[in-house]
Amino acid sequence: MRYLVTTFRTPEFDPGVIDAHYAFLDDLRQQGKLDLAGPFTDKTGGAYLIQAANKDEAEALAFRDPVHTSGSSVVTVYEWDAK
Repeated sequence: MRYLVTTFRTPEFDPGVIDAHYAFLDDLRQQGKLDLAGPFTDKTGGAYLIQAANKDEAEALAFRDPVHTSGSSVVTVYEWDAK
């Protein structure tokens, strides 16, 4: 299954977390779990598309994202039936 992960910056957003966030995404990509990723052009956050067995696994992956663990962004996971 594919899951769309959205990240929206909070008022406590720390720009210093960006490098760790990109390293996290690179790790997902190397594991074959990341399909697409990118920031929103309005700088409010971004989104990425991951593959997981179920929503619990997808949330476990996404909630390890440094933008989430640092409180810099609100991370939400959606099951996505993209065609």
